[in-house]
Amino acid sequence: MRKAIEKCPACGGELLITRMSCTSCETVIQGRYASCKFCKLSPESLRFLEIFVKNRGNVKEMERELGIPYSTVRGQLNDLIQELGFEVEPVEEDGVTARRREILDRLDRGEIKASEAAEMLAQLKQ
Repeated sequence: MRKAIEKCPACGGELLITRMSCTSCETVIQGRYASCKFCKLSPESLRFLEIFVKNRGNVKEMERELGIPYSTVRGQLNDLIQELGFEVEPVEEDGVTARRREILDRLDRGEIKASEAAEMLAQLKQ
C-alpha cells in the first residue's frame, strides 16, 4: 500500500484526510482527520525508526546493522527527533571524548589500522 501524500502537489499546503473506507464491508467515513507525526516521516526516517525500535534504542547495535559509524547514527537520530518536531539539545563533549570519537570514526572509515587506533586511544589516557 502506498503512503498518503502529505503536501499538496499544487501549492505545498498540508493535506487532510477527509474520507476513509473499509476494504471488507465498504463502509465509508467522511470527516477531517489529521495524520499522525509518524505518518509524516520520510521513508528513510521511518526505516531508521524501525531499526531503532528493533534494537531497543541501542546505538551500538544500530551501528552494526546499518554499517555506519556511531556519530552518523547519532546524527540521523537527531534528524529524526527534529523531523518529529522536537528540539535537539546539543551534546557538549570534552576534548578527550571528541578526540576519542574522531579516532574511532577514522577507524570505521578505514583511514587508520586498528593497531594505530589502539595506540592513539592509549595515548589519550595518559
